[in-house]
Amino acid sequence: MELNANYTSLVAVGDSFTEGMSDLLPDGSYRGWADLLAARLAARTPGFRYANLAVRGKLIAQIVDEQVDAAAAMQADVVTLVGGLNDTLRPKCDMDMVRGRLEEAVERLAPSCKQLVLMRSPGRNGPVFERFRPRMEELFVFIDDLAARHGAVVVDLYGAEVLGDQRMWDVDRLHLTADGHRRVAEAIWQALGLDVEDDWQSLLPPAVAPGWGARRTADLRFAREHLVPWIGRRLTGRSSGDGRAPKRAELLPYENEPLS
Repeated sequence: MELNANYTSLVAVGDSFTEGMSDLLPDGSYRGWADLLAARLAARTPGFRYANLAVRGKLIAQIVDEQVDAAAAMQADVVTLVGGLNDTLRPKCDMDMVRGRLEEAVERLAPSCKQLVLMRSPGRNGPVFERFRPRMEELFVFIDDLAARHGAVVVDLYGAEVLGDQRMWDVDRLHLTADGHRRVAEAIWQALGLDVEDDWQSLLPPAVAPGWGARRTADLRFAREHLVPWIGRRLTGRSSGDGRAPKRAELLPYENEPLS
């Protein structure tokens, strides 16, 4: 990896993690690690261009079919690809299919860019994730193998203790908070060979355990606002991303905005 390389463009491919949920802005839109990374790269490179093709709820087959060709055609310096985790969280998951489609994506993206970035996605500590952890880890082993074969960089977010901390996750228990996204942006920044600006793996202060009432209130809110709608979409075959366009479909100059 070239240290302090001059990257002139970035294309982000994936699902809600890359779209930026739940790093909520005052206008109701989401920012997220990809926007943060683009802003930092644009600050050091005049004319920097950025596209974010990610759409929440997308499975790996949808990512490949709807985003990969468009991303490859943009011929960006850096392409980030995160996908497959939504598949592993489904009750029924064809891991052979997931591996096959992910390999297809890497084979098409790696030759199209100067640096392909893959990730071992973060996993929240807790009983729900424990059920799916073996699938996630199987996926991550395959990602490591793909990276080795295609010259991609792997950012190991899964291995970062701080990103397993429940305080790094929004009330939906599926998406990182603003601080979580900031740390992911720094992790990728460093993986691209750029100067360290922060210790993205620094641990949070010791947690004060909430009381029984606070836990029950949080559980009820989670069930009402997030779990029940999620189950409803699964039962009806719908997705949170149905009919939603990519947040930034074209590779255009990025107008830098304040990071906070």
